[in-house]
Formats: sequence, C-alpha cells, structure tokens
Amino acid sequence: MLKRLTVIAIALAIGWGMAPAPVAGQDTPQWRGPNRDGSVVGFDVPSAWPEGLTRQWTIDVGFGYATPLLVGDRMYVFSRQGDDEVMQALDPASGETVWRSSYSARFQMMPATRVHGPGPKSTPAYADGRLFTLGISGIVTAFDASDGRQLWQRPADPVEPLYHTGQSPLVDGDHVILHVGGQDAGALTAFDAATGDVQWSWDGDGPAYGSPVIAEVEGVRQVITFTQENIVGVAADNGQLLWSRPFTTPSTTTSQTPQIYEGDVIQTGRANGVTRFRIVREGNAWTTEDVWRTDEVGLHMTNPVVVDGVLYGLSHLNSGQYFGLDLDTGEVLWTSAPRQAENAAILNAGGTIVSLQDDAELVVLPSSRTGFEPVQRYEVAESATWTQPTLVGNRVYVKDVETLTLWTVE
Repeated sequence: MLKRLTVIAIALAIGWGMAPAPVAGQDTPQWRGPNRDGSVVGFDVPSAWPEGLTRQWTIDVGFGYATPLLVGDRMYVFSRQGDDEVMQALDPASGETVWRSSYSARFQMMPATRVHGPGPKSTPAYADGRLFTLGISGIVTAFDASDGRQLWQRPADPVEPLYHTGQSPLVDGDHVILHVGGQDAGALTAFDAATGDVQWSWDGDGPAYGSPVIAEVEGVRQVITFTQENIVGVAADNGQLLWSRPFTTPSTTTSQTPQIYEGDVIQTGRANGVTRFRIVREGNAWTTEDVWRTDEVGLHMTNPVVVDGVLYGLSHLNSGQYFGLDLDTGEVLWTSAPRQAENAAILNAGGTIVSLQDDAELVVLPSSRTGFEPVQRYEVAESATWTQPTLVGNRVYVKDVETLTLWTVE
C-alpha cells in the first residue's frame, strides 16, 4: 500500500483538471543531469510541499535502473524486455510510445547479482540527435533519437566486469567515452559518435562501475574516472594518462561518479571515507595531493550533491545515514538518525534536496548546515527504486523495477 500519499486514480486520458504543467526548463540528457552533478534546473520547487503527490499514469517499460532522459518533447527509456535490451521514446505527458527499438541481449547473469536483476543499469546519453547506451553485458549502441534507428553497435567483449556493467556513457564533443571490457582486459575508450570507430583508448587498468566526468585542470581537458584499482585522469583529446592514484573498495571496484568542487576532486567509496584532493601540474608532470580526508562518513552506491559548499549524501555507515559535510574544511556538520535506507538517488533542485530511496520513499529536505529536517516524505512506487527520478516543471518521473510513473506536484 502507498503510505503518506493521497492516491488519485490513474488518468488514462489526462485532462480532467489534473493535467501536468507544460514541460519547461533544462533537459535531462544524461546521467545525473545536464552538468553530471545531480543538479536539476527546470523543476519548479513549490513554496510548500503538499501532503500527497498526484499520480497521472503508470506504464510498464521493462526491467532496469537506467534514468529516463527528458529532451524537448520526448522521454527516452532504456530497459530489458525478455532477452532484448530496448530503447523507447515516449510522450512525456501521456506515456504513450512514440517508437521502440531493440536488439538481442542474452547473457549469463552472475549469481551474486541476481538480487539486483538483469539490468541494464547504465543511463543513456543524448547528444546531437543521437542516443548512446551501454548494455548489461557491454554492448555499446547508438540510436537515431528521431525514430530509433540503430546507427552503429559494438558487441560485448569476451570478458565483462565481474558484476556486469553499471557505467553511463559520457559524450564529449564528437567522442562517446566508456570504459569497456572486464577485469584486467578493458580499456577506457573514446568512440566516434557518428561511426563508432575507436578514436583513442587507454588500457592501463580494468573498468569500475562508476561513471566518468570531464574537468578542465591547468588548461587541460581531462576525463576523470574510477578504474578497477585506481582513480585516474586522462587527456580528453588523446587518452594519454596524466595522473593516477590507488583506490579500491571491499566491493571489488567503486560505483561512484567523481565530484568536482572548485577544481578539486571529491573522492569517496565504500570503507574509504571522503577525500578532497587537488590535481597539481609541474611542467609536464602531474600529481595529486590531499586537501582533507574524513572517515566519519562515506558513500557506497549513493552519489552526493553539492549546495553552497556543503556535500549532501547518504552514508553507507550506520545502515544508511544522511549527512552534510563542509567541503572547504572536511568537517561533518550533521548526521541523521541511522537506518534511513540502503541506497538513495539524490538530486539538488534549486537548493532543495530530493532523495529517492531504494525503498520507494521520496524524501524532501531543505539544504541546511544545521541538521536533517525533512519537510515531506512520499511513497512513489510499489517495488524497489534504484533509479534517479527525472524532475521537470511540476513533474516527478519515477522508474521502479519495471514500471514508469508520472507524479505531479499540485
């Protein structure tokens, strides 16, 4: 049963006084939003959150944890249906299918991953009219976003990551960047966005499950990402390794996306606390140096957000504990009560923290340096929610294990 939520019957034809407001503001074209940092620009934060959200529709879209993309008047969803991986375009107002494209993606699931299902877990990326996906077994595909035509496809490697794939594509100009392959047999690779041809690759370490980011440091554009045993920076134009520092977790490899703050990197992972480090260039040599480190909190699969110099996240310590951390000093400003959730998909909507927990509870709290003070909690699904919600206008799109639901803030 849905708790703390006024459930409104699903409107099959949206139009009897509860129609969603028109979509406005910035698109969600990739993992963690336009800037790849969990910040949402186009969501209208209400002055007072209602007691309940209004459910407009729920549709079956298939299995998986990929974030639904919203670009213009189209929503794109990547999922599994049977033995196929499916990309589909939807009307974001009605949920009706505009086009559907699929390919065969049978694979042997690692027993330890059965609790999380057969994926896909990678969020697509949209750029210049194309969609790019990474399948659960490592298949890389480009689609035409207008009609779903497959433009090119790279098959899976013979060796895949131990727990399959979780990384989301990064588009940088004409390059689609992914760390493909498996343990001791993978390469961080830049594919030509139009043809799929390899433009450069770096094979110094195997892939992790987290996703890369782009940052410009000392005038050099860099791809910064976790690998199997390190966190590295490589030149975005040619893949040359610039710097590397050891990093491992008890979970084999990390599933974090690096966070950039004032040109420094925020590094975190299970049993590794949180570290802010600086990338330093001396001539042609690159090194890194710690600014601060704390073991009071840490993150496992949850990615944090930054608001006004404070890092907000859900620590894996104490069975799931929200926290606020001063990024200038490394001081933990506050922690919530323990046992909040196992995992959470956290977004920053204009200074308001919106956290979708894996137990299907959507938690809303103001950014604060003083404490954890949620203003509202909503139950928004009837199964686990490992996917980041998509927020725009007064709409909240929630993908659970197999369905997509549109809620509105009335």
